[in-house]
Amino acid sequence: MKLLMAIVLVLVIATSAFALERKAYTMRHDYGSEPLYDCYLCYYYYILNTQGTGSSFWGYYGWDPGDVVGKFFTVGDLSMFSGLYCDPEACFALEQLEVLDFAGFGTIYPDYFNITFDVFCSDDVGCPVGPSLYNSGPVVTGFGWNVFTFDPPICLDDCVVYPGPPPSHPRILITAQCTGTEGLYPQWGFDNISTAATDPYGREMHDYSCLDALYPRPYTSHYPTIHSGYYGNGFPLPICPPEWVPDGRDTNDPATQWGYIELAWTIFLICQGPTATEPSTWGNIKSIYR
Repeated sequence: MKLLMAIVLVLVIATSAFALERKAYTMRHDYGSEPLYDCYLCYYYYILNTQGTGSSFWGYYGWDPGDVVGKFFTVGDLSMFSGLYCDPEACFALEQLEVLDFAGFGTIYPDYFNITFDVFCSDDVGCPVGPSLYNSGPVVTGFGWNVFTFDPPICLDDCVVYPGPPPSHPRILITAQCTGTEGLYPQWGFDNISTAATDPYGREMHDYSCLDALYPRPYTSHYPTIHSGYYGNGFPLPICPPEWVPDGRDTNDPATQWGYIELAWTIFLICQGPTATEPSTWGNIKSIYR
């Protein structure tokens, strides 16, 4: 029995996100290039260097076909300061998703590097609640910032945390599964705390950021939970809550030196209020979160 447990533990470690390859990058953010939107949410550090040439990110690669990464968002989550951007009682339609990929081979060999996105209602630790609200089918990513537009926008009425009335704080999980025949890529971009804090060329914490938070995280930051990570291979998700991804230079377990990092993903929302009109709908929502 002990031998079996040891074998299982070795297999889990060998297939975890910690076994991935990683590379540090400097990437300039394309703020202002996205299509029109009402508000946005992003939970990763964006720290511009003093030369204004870019920010520090980690690129993680070496995924297996079928591997799933994901990120969950709560509209109006004041602990994340996102309430400054999105009204929790009005922003109920998901319009766009922006992701960072440092490989970009999908545009050259799409059959090898297909990605499939899903959108779920989420619980408070990032696990899906109910069926997928949206499945993209196979899509490809290019190098750098990729913006995907949902047409029509995805209704988030069924994902509210507080049924109200009025309903508020939709919470969603977005997952990306490597569905191509070659899972080594994309090279998903995560934020980078250690390089930004130690770079000799003058990067300083909190010059610019999606989120003004402390590091390491989540131990001394505003995060009660992490908001992105590795969910395992295939559906239903075998690892949930997700496995957190440590900063590439953190050799501690748990990652107490630099903390855990976030996928460089952003969602863009339309803020026109909920679209549900029947009272029974909100009763169904309450039953989800009981």
